[in-house]
Amino acid sequence: MSMEPTDIEARDRADMEQLQAGHDAALNDLMERHATPIFHFLCRMVGNEDDAHDLAQETFVRVFKSAKSFRAEQKFSTWLFTIAANLARNHFRWRSRHPNISLDAENAETEQTLGSTLPSNTASPKEAALAGERAAAVRAAVKNLPEDLREAIVLCEWEERSVVEAATILEATPKAVESRLYRARGILRERLKSWL
Repeated sequence: MSMEPTDIEARDRADMEQLQAGHDAALNDLMERHATPIFHFLCRMVGNEDDAHDLAQETFVRVFKSAKSFRAEQKFSTWLFTIAANLARNHFRWRSRHPNISLDAENAETEQTLGSTLPSNTASPKEAALAGERAAAVRAAVKNLPEDLREAIVLCEWEERSVVEAATILEATPKAVESRLYRARGILRERLKSWL
């Protein structure tokens, strides 16, 4: 049975109050609810599961260290995704200065989760192969977007965040996020026109 968003928000606030009061175990409850969405968000942002795993762990380290700065009127998930987005930005800056460090860079384009490679029950092998190729092409096209456009697309399209919430996470205006989405969609349409 899944919880309603308002129930989750209330539990998040209560756990943050506990964490601020020095009850470190409250972090475990927050991680239980949010570790998987943060990991998936970071996978889409950095395109590498190992890096995403490290960044997800660092996100929760930052939550622990910065718990005192959380304000009860904030939505915890927005605050959490802001931390994760900033870590992803820092990761890309570091990678741009150290381009030859990763030994897995050649395989980054072909990395897939088990779920993305499994065909549906009704798809033929040919359809499944085409769907896999299409998904890989979309992931590659999104990965090659400029950072600001990639962030907007991942948050609004894959993470299903509202433009207003994405703007808060990205520390931008809603109008700027809408503009980024428009530009990103145009670039993706052009790059993926052979798949449309």
